[in-house]
Amino acid sequence: MSLGFTDEEFQRSWKELDEPQLLGGWELFTEASGLQIHRLHDKETGLYEYKVSGVLSACSPGQCADVYMDLTYRRRWDGYVKELKEMDFDGQTVIYWEVKYPFPMSNRDYVYMRERRDLDVDGRKIWVILARSCPEVPCEEKKGVLRVRDYKQSVALESDGAEGTKVFMNYFDNPGGLIPTWLVNWAAKSGVPGFLKDLQKACSEYSNYCQKK
Repeated sequence: MSLGFTDEEFQRSWKELDEPQLLGGWELFTEASGLQIHRLHDKETGLYEYKVSGVLSACSPGQCADVYMDLTYRRRWDGYVKELKEMDFDGQTVIYWEVKYPFPMSNRDYVYMRERRDLDVDGRKIWVILARSCPEVPCEEKKGVLRVRDYKQSVALESDGAEGTKVFMNYFDNPGGLIPTWLVNWAAKSGVPGFLKDLQKACSEYSNYCQKK
């Protein structure tokens, strides 16, 4: 079974670094810390798909990509991680990720694949990371933890021409269960900028972390 991504999927992601595609119902949801978050209502689920664009200051795109890919380091700086590890499935690597949810809601877990490519596009250095859920992978479910079966994310990174990183992110996540609308909105409006802020801090401390390993 092949779980890979196509060249076209990578191309679609980095092309939105220059100009996010926002036709067809996308609306500006919020702006925070130099980032714009747009959303698109998904009629089938009643949830929203999101696009995030802007600049992360004082961290290079290559370092952002390294930090994003380092699961061991992620367990240190991301307080929402309960468990995060790589697993082998049919000769391919997939990731198991359990996320802490606030009481009284159940934690969620994901089984997903991801791939990073460092691209040279007409002299432009662009880092792209794609991820999506793999419901076909047989991974035993934990009691009291809800399995997220519909998740996708793409991240494209490029230098902003100074010391920062131009970023574009597209994601959709169907957490399942009965989650209040206020929490879904909070996660998008506050949680995403908060995560990116934590990512920037993690980038600034990554060199020291690597030296101590």
